[in-house]
Amino acid sequence: MTQTQGEVRSRTFEWSDPMLNAAELGRRSGLELLQAMGRGELPAPPIMHLLGSGRLEAEHGRVVVTLEPQEFHYNPLGSVHGGVLATLLDTAAACAVHSTLPAGVGYTSLDLTTKFLRPAAIASGLLTCEGTVISKGRRTALAQSQITDARGSLVAHATSTCMLFDLQ
Repeated sequence: MTQTQGEVRSRTFEWSDPMLNAAELGRRSGLELLQAMGRGELPAPPIMHLLGSGRLEAEHGRVVVTLEPQEFHYNPLGSVHGGVLATLLDTAAACAVHSTLPAGVGYTSLDLTTKFLRPAAIASGLLTCEGTVISKGRRTALAQSQITDARGSLVAHATSTCMLFDLQ
């Protein structure tokens, strides 16, 4: 999306039925599901369209998502809203956990502890968020994620605990 110069801006976006991916949870592992989304074989979830996220890469225990900051991400101070950054951090950490799960096992975030280290803005360039699994047990998993800007400077960091459960 490009920025406009008028006083009033607008934004529209489209998304696919999120139940298309949900139907795959019992048939594909988390890694297979995430990689299919990254390749465009399955649609990205609606939240990715809402944020305007870029690429999604997944391997076992690691996920990378990107976001090009836009005006519609801004808070009243003229920088990317912390909630947008927290959503990106939560997505990468939780999806890193998802990448380790077999078909038929789900997860949900129990907590997200976030540290914002510097503001992000359009001038920051592409934001890259990498999530990795730190520890995984039978019922919980601990993951971390971090956002860096185009210069490689750390923007924010988070840790997340996810609860694991059977989908049946």
